[in-house]
Amino acid sequence: MDNKTNFTYGSTEKLKSKKLFEQLFSEGKSVTQYPIRLVYAKTDLIKDEVSIKAGVTVSKRKFKSAVKRNRIKRVLREAYRLNKSSINNNSTDKYALLFLYLGKEMPKSSEINTCMVSLLNKFNKKIAVVKQKPTAIETSTETD
Repeated sequence: MDNKTNFTYGSTEKLKSKKLFEQLFSEGKSVTQYPIRLVYAKTDLIKDEVSIKAGVTVSKRKFKSAVKRNRIKRVLREAYRLNKSSINNNSTDKYALLFLYLGKEMPKSSEINTCMVSLLNKFNKKIAVVKQKPTAIETSTETD
């Protein structure tokens, strides 16, 4: 724990851009570990020094009270902040991430934390598989 910069979640890492949100919902892929869904997209729109921008959202339809929605978002952000080093160490590309809470009742922090760990592991496996797949251009040049 001597490097405290790994455990920060500053404003440069937060997903705020309208263009990135639109790209996530149009081109994004998803990974689910109930009660959290991660929607992600590889992007070139990130101009900051950070390689990953993340955001969280909770359905207003399922949680009418803003107090409850804000509590869930706070727990999600905290779980991401504590476990994001597993993504940053494995990724060289730039990604936009959006965490959606799918549950219908108030979660416990420990449940969200374990769910976040397994979700980020699934995400790491997905991006590792994408990196290993050769593109059509690479396969055609190798056979020539």
